[in-house]
Amino acid sequence: MKHFKSLPLELFFWITALVLLATADPHEHHFTLCPLANLGLTWCPGCGLGRSITALFHGDVSASFSHHWFGIPALILICYRIFQLSKNLFNKEFNLKYKED
Repeated sequence: MKHFKSLPLELFFWITALVLLATADPHEHHFTLCPLANLGLTWCPGCGLGRSITALFHGDVSASFSHHWFGIPALILICYRIFQLSKNLFNKEFNLKYKED
């Protein structure tokens, strides 16, 4: 239980989000949390980003780009952030920082 408490919430959030996007069906229309879409507006700068990342996980790069052009850079940034958080967690957990005597 001690290890779970030391897990950063942001790291848990990003990993969970990517797992859910990887297991989603890219051809199915999903419920949206977008406040603009829920208000009935047809344009939103972020709509399609999740479908874009889902299409990438399923290997369809052209569909990913057609859903949202920022899907590829967003996935790279999220993976980089997961790497940073994991590295920081590893350094804190095992106390691998260099100490001078």
